[in-house]
This record gives sequence, structure tokens and C-alpha cells, in this order.
Amino acid sequence: MGLTIAYIIIGIYSLALLLIFFYSLAQLNLLLNYLGYKKTQKLAPKFNLLDPKEIPSVTIQLPIYNEEYVIERLLDNISKIAYPKSKLEIQVLDDSTDDSVHQTAKRIEELRESGLDIKHIRRENRQGFKAGALKEGLKIAKGDFIAIFDADFLPDSDWLKKTVVYFKDEEIGVVQTRWGHINRDYSILTRIQAFALDAHFTLEQVGRNAKGHFINFNGTAGIWRKECILDAGNWEGDTLTEDLDLSYRAQLKNWKFKYLEDVETPAELPVVISAARSQQFRWNKGGAENFRKTVLNVITAKNIPFKTKFHGVMHLLNSSMFLFVFLVAILSIPMLYIKNTYGHLDWIFEATSFFIVSTIILFICYWFTYKSIQGSSFDNFIDYIKLFFTFFSVALGFSLHNTVAVLEGHMGKRSEFVRTPKFNINNLTDSWKGNKYLATKLSPNMILEFALMVYFLFGMYSAIPLNDFGLFPFHFMLFLGFGFVFFKSLTAKV
Repeated sequence: MGLTIAYIIIGIYSLALLLIFFYSLAQLNLLLNYLGYKKTQKLAPKFNLLDPKEIPSVTIQLPIYNEEYVIERLLDNISKIAYPKSKLEIQVLDDSTDDSVHQTAKRIEELRESGLDIKHIRRENRQGFKAGALKEGLKIAKGDFIAIFDADFLPDSDWLKKTVVYFKDEEIGVVQTRWGHINRDYSILTRIQAFALDAHFTLEQVGRNAKGHFINFNGTAGIWRKECILDAGNWEGDTLTEDLDLSYRAQLKNWKFKYLEDVETPAELPVVISAARSQQFRWNKGGAENFRKTVLNVITAKNIPFKTKFHGVMHLLNSSMFLFVFLVAILSIPMLYIKNTYGHLDWIFEATSFFIVSTIILFICYWFTYKSIQGSSFDNFIDYIKLFFTFFSVALGFSLHNTVAVLEGHMGKRSEFVRTPKFNINNLTDSWKGNKYLATKLSPNMILEFALMVYFLFGMYSAIPLNDFGLFPFHFMLFLGFGFVFFKSLTAKV
């Protein structure tokens, strides 16, 4: 390997590590915000729902697409929302193309006969996908406030009473609640997803919101002021994360967002890896698309402080971290050989080893979010250690898949909105086998993931003749992560 190529590899590797380090510092700052906010929560003005004059009108929108397994559960749950019927409208925004349409129509008719103001709204095409459906429903929505729930969410009956009250503050455009997980302990895959989402819904959402930095509506389990949606330019379908897009446009126009960590909205996590793949792809590509669309508006905005801009840029770059992690992973094996070939470059490796601090920072941050939900006992801490490194390994295993998504997003490659199939999984005895919405094709990414598993096995082996085991734990986690993703994907096809 030539010295010039070695310097190029070192440069890319070091830059990727530096960006990951900046990300970890941003997370540490959010942790400090989070801990400070927990001690100094402020009272907010609220509507008095005991006074009929103060009860606002609300439209609940339920965007659905081929939800045969969960549609009845969704409608039955929403019909139990406790709110004055004269002030409540429900829109079922049904873009389905399968037989679930008839099942949905029948249940809606039954609910309408019970006195519920519920409408079954169908479109001739899926233009704009979910964003298009929400925009279409908004045209005829009666409510001044728009609550949105995806098909797998099960809000408590008092959900509206806990959320809509905050809109008495006329500057608030959105109230977002924390996601819960009805099937957290179904499998390793669901525990990992719950772990990552809990970190987002505690550390990140609270940490940003506490200091007035931009947060995002999470696409569901939240409620918008209709005026805010329209003022920000309405829903747009040019990214795969229309929720993040509208959130930033609204906050750039000075609308405030209220995040409620203490209001949990239960939902179902994907239980099979193909479903998790489609969700991860959409979220990560959409994040990169929004970076491309929005970052200059954030940087050049005159109405927001520097720190909010910094956190906004890091937020929009969240999904791009997978690209930097993947680069570090791929280049770590050549770096191992460069280190043992060019002895005069040893100082570079000692400098880059400093970035193990990034992992330590994330370990600390995630512990605080984990214990806020699961508890802080010694047994919980031991469980946390095991879960953190399992999560870390599997996140590394998803890095190729998510890097492809991020690159497509940054390059502006358009793709269809691929929904996450729902399974109606509530407990350990429920099964996803036979679900007709499952992906059955063997993807090229899976073959590459197998190749990467072998590649990092070679990285582990390389430590032996070189007598250099510094990167061995990293390569071991990469080997386990890509192996987990590959074999789980393979077994979901049979």
C-alpha cells in the first residue's frame, strides 16, 4: 500500500471519527439539558376543559395503507377517546389497495351509527403518500387542532385531555407525546428498537425542547394547531419524512413545540427485520433529504440563536452518522495494516484512539435515558450494559443498509414511501408468520452484509499475526452485528 493512499485513508478515517465525536458532544449537551429540565419544569397555561367555552374542536386523522391486521384494533381504540362528541371529528385517511378497505368501511359504519363523527376518506391515487393523505384530509377538517395516529398506535382514552390543553398558549403549534412499546420484550430486535427510541424520546426530545431548540413532530402520537400547518406551508411529499420537514418549516416561522415526556402513547414495534429495515430506510433517507432541503434555511435564519442552529444542523445530520460509522468500520482494517507498516505514523493512531471517548459519552447518555424508564437498580444497570453493547453491535450491522439510504437522500434520488407492515403483536405468543405484507425477496444488501460479516471476521483474524488487538472488540461487534442482520433477514424469508 503506497504512502499516498495510506494518508488518504487516514484522512477520511480521522474526519469521520471527528464528526462522530462532535455528534457525541452534542448528545452530552442534550443530556445536561435533560437533567436540568427534570429539576426545573415550568407551569404552562392550559385550557379549562370543564368550561364548555374553552373546549377546542379537534380532528383526529388516521392515515392508513393496507392495515388488515390492525385496523379494527385502531378504530376500536380511537372510538374510546374521551372527548365531547360535538367537538370531535375522526378522519380515516384510507389509501389502501387491498381487501382491508371493505373491513374498514364496515367498522366505520358501525361506529358512525353509535353517534361518532367519523369519515372514511379515499383518494384515487397515493400522490404524496402519507403527506398527500394528511393534506387531503386537512382541506375538509372541522377541527382547529389535528391529532394524528399511525395504525399501530393505541392512545389512552384521556389522551386528548392531556395534550390539547397546552394550546391555550397561542405560540404553540405542536404538542408531541412519548412513544411507548406494547411489545418491547417480544425479541432482541424489539428490545433494541425500544432502547433506541427511548433515547430519542427522552434525551433528544426533552434535551432540545428544554432550551427552545428545534424538535420534530414524530409523524404520529402528536397534535398540531391547524393554523400552524397552513402557516408553515402545509404538508409536502418531497421527502420520506414529511413530519420532520413540516416541523422545521413551522419552527423557522417561530412556532413553538411542546414535548410531553410524561404522556406515553403505546405502539407496536416491528417484530421482523424486513419491517425494521423498511422503517429504518425511510427514516434515514428522509433525514438526509431534509438535511439537503432545510439545512441552509436553518444556518441563514435570522430569528434563531447560534446554539439552536448548531443543534438543528446536528439533528438534521443524525441519520448521516451511519455513513460516518460505516466509513470508520470499513477503513479500520486497512488502518490496522497501515499502523503496522508505517511505524512513523504511530502518533496518528494514538490521537484517533482518543475518540473512544465518543462511545463512553454515548454509554453515559443512554444510561440516564434507560434508567428514567426502566429504573436505576444494580440489576437494571447490568441489563443496561448487555443491552447497550447488543444495541451497538446491531446498529453497526445496520450501517450498510442505512448508509445506502443516507446516500440516496443526499443525492436526491427519489423513491416510493414504503410503509412498515404491522402485525398486531401484543405478547410473546403472537406470531408474525404468514403475514401477507412481509417482504419476501432476497435483497442485494443482504449478500453484501454476509460479505461484511466475513470481512470483519478477517479483521479479527488479522489481529493475531500483527499482534495488535486494539481494534479486536470493534471488529467483533461488527462481525456480530452484520451476522445478526444477515441471518435474521434470511430466516424471515423462509
